[in-house]
Amino acid sequence: MEIAIEAVNLGREFKKKVAVRNVSFAIERGEIFGFLGHNGAGKTTTIRMLSGQLRPTSGQGRIYGYDIATDQAEIKPLIGVVFDTQNLYERMSGQDNLNLFADLYGIRRARAHELLGMVRLAERSKDKVETYSNGMKQRLLIARALLHRPQILFLDEPTRGLDPTSAKEIRATISELSNAGVTIFLTTHYMEEADELCHRVAFIAKGEIVALDTPRNLKLKHGQRLVTVSANGHGSQTFSLSNPEDTQRLASLVGVGQLSTIHTHEATLDEVFVQLVGPESEK
Repeated sequence: MEIAIEAVNLGREFKKKVAVRNVSFAIERGEIFGFLGHNGAGKTTTIRMLSGQLRPTSGQGRIYGYDIATDQAEIKPLIGVVFDTQNLYERMSGQDNLNLFADLYGIRRARAHELLGMVRLAERSKDKVETYSNGMKQRLLIARALLHRPQILFLDEPTRGLDPTSAKEIRATISELSNAGVTIFLTTHYMEEADELCHRVAFIAKGEIVALDTPRNLKLKHGQRLVTVSANGHGSQTFSLSNPEDTQRLASLVGVGQLSTIHTHEATLDEVFVQLVGPESEK
């Protein structure tokens, strides 16, 4: 197991206000790690610390063993960052946007052409960015962050405000990067997206991690597993598989062959998140 990102009791205060407190986790190479929380919970602050844009006030963070506070020269080539603001040159083409940054970093322009194909923008590469949809702009931002072939990509709300088709394309790109060995640190408000993409997720509330596990384990541990059946002569009934009395009653119905339909229901990650973190108004 190769650890790409590690945080040990990581914390950050702003003028006596604690933004992040005692955050700890370890992320493996190639893992898609979801960092989920309400606005102001500490997600972006954590990304800024791990990517070297903000110095922690307590604890430690490491990128492939390099200290985030003292080894920025070694860390910078290893990471790419895409924040939720689309800071592109709108009057330039997509190709020229990437060429500009390729030239700044001494990267061959062929790499820009390669990335435009990877993010499905090759056919629009010569068009001005101002004519792009939000989804296309977001894919261009990801391409720009990948110019120097980083081993870790930080994505802060990459599908926020996108239509379903554009969001699906972004998710496909994220999965492809993970399959190629790129580690993804992802923040998102969309629980279905996290459930689909992430190998593990952490819930953060008021600057602290309140849960960390695979989406499936979180749903099994904290959600109710329900079965709704239609039984001859008994109408529709719902049973909890966590309740011994319910399971006995369900077994009795099955045993005498009285069921006409059966539907299972597993808790959603959204339901588990609300249970553990609470609604946004309580953050």
